[in-house]
Amino acid sequence: MRLIIINGPNLNLLGVREPDIYGRESFEDFFAALQVDFPTLTLHYFQSNHEGDLIDKLHEVGFSYDGIVLNAGAYTHTSVALADAIAAIRTPVVEVHISNVHAREAYRHHSYLSAQCVGVIVGLGLKGYELAIEYFRTA
Repeated sequence: MRLIIINGPNLNLLGVREPDIYGRESFEDFFAALQVDFPTLTLHYFQSNHEGDLIDKLHEVGFSYDGIVLNAGAYTHTSVALADAIAAIRTPVVEVHISNVHAREAYRHHSYLSAQCVGVIVGLGLKGYELAIEYFRTA
């Protein structure tokens, strides 16, 4: 089973960016642990701060992978183009957010992506990625 985690803008700074919200672990370290925890899965990771790169990656993997775990960061709340990209592909997508976006600024309460995703995991920290992988593993 091939799964990919796609992270959007500013998530390359995990571990140093607002650690009170996002924690102190880098995503690279977390991803290495995921690969150990899910040895029977082929896990890939992609991160970009650029909306078009995220769309291109969704198009690239959206017909051949078994699942996509997507944390689009702030693009979640602004990007109709990302929502359209998710709608255009066959691979199911689980939307993940590290923080509880509903307990934050009002503009973070709306997701353009959720309606195109098979599920949404919000506010459980990095554990949300594990839960999304587990969903695909057992679906």
